[in-house]
Amino acid sequence: MAAHYDVLIVGGGIAGLSLASALAAKCSVALVEAEQELAYHTSSRSARQLIPSYGPAVVQELTVRTLELVAARDTELPRPVLSPRSFMLVGTEESVRAEASGQMRPIPVAEALELCPALVPDTFSAAGLDTGSFGCDAPLLLADHRQRAEAAGADIITGARVHSAQRLGSGWQIGAGQEAFQAGVMVNAAGAWADELAVISGVEKLGLQPYRRTAAIVGVDRPLPEHSPMVAAADKTFYFRREGTDVLVSPSEAVPSGPEDARPRPGDIERLIERLNQVTTLGIGGVRRAWTGLRTEAADGVPVAGFDAEARGFYWLAGQGGYGFQTSAAMAELAAAQILAGQDAGYGDGSPASRTAEALAATRWSIRR
Repeated sequence: MAAHYDVLIVGGGIAGLSLASALAAKCSVALVEAEQELAYHTSSRSARQLIPSYGPAVVQELTVRTLELVAARDTELPRPVLSPRSFMLVGTEESVRAEASGQMRPIPVAEALELCPALVPDTFSAAGLDTGSFGCDAPLLLADHRQRAEAAGADIITGARVHSAQRLGSGWQIGAGQEAFQAGVMVNAAGAWADELAVISGVEKLGLQPYRRTAAIVGVDRPLPEHSPMVAAADKTFYFRREGTDVLVSPSEAVPSGPEDARPRPGDIERLIERLNQVTTLGIGGVRRAWTGLRTEAADGVPVAGFDAEARGFYWLAGQGGYGFQTSAAMAELAAAQILAGQDAGYGDGSPASRTAEALAATRWSIRR
């Protein structure tokens, strides 16, 4: 006997959990996750930084709105999700100018060295600073979304990989793990597996591409000061930030991959450490732990949110790239508004969700419209 829900969300990462918490008080919701634990893949491997000047214009708009929503929620939590942490780009004048946008402002090299004394002088000639950037307690945010969703009546089922899905009458019939579900709307929040879920569902895939991104926590001889900014190379070859007395580092690679439980490749972290020991005085020693996540993107780099024009009741919430956490609350607000309004509704009332919908529509023709 199939369980009936208004909305079935496939994917238990930050996108799916954010939407579940936004929808659960307004309709019946189930969320199914293939793994035995939520947020197992990319969402547990985040850099934990929300940067309003990072990404395409639409992503920046989504980030500003997400920061507003999360900051409002922080007033109700025992400890805040957000903590101020600036973001700084370093590189040549040309590369910094090309990457700086939004709330980022150029700063003198001397100021950059004062903000991050670990940088070696003469290894960069320009810098930009975003003081509106925040560190993000990702586990707390994920746990809060789950708690809010379940408190409002959502059912969350792990270890339930979708193996079948078909359009049936006015909704969808879905098989996931040992369970059967019927839902009016199925949300594809499956991350790197979003196109695979589309194929299982008989829906044309969008050509979403996962990319590898590796990071590590490393020990250092000289820890960064408490209020150091996150520092990134404008040529996208590294970033690093303080992690207690250790440092989180990444080579910022974007290597195409299939959907998989990604792992670091031999040499990636070692080459990064060699580079960072040349451009900083951190004195990086041993690797505490390392991981690789997948950042899944559409061809135009803009997150995908909306009903599929050809497969009624099939809603895409995917392709967030490396912007999953920093766009999550705004994307959930938009998706919840669209799902509750129905597939044929318009969005011209000036609400934040409408502004985001209009911004997304301006950059793509929508999903096969």
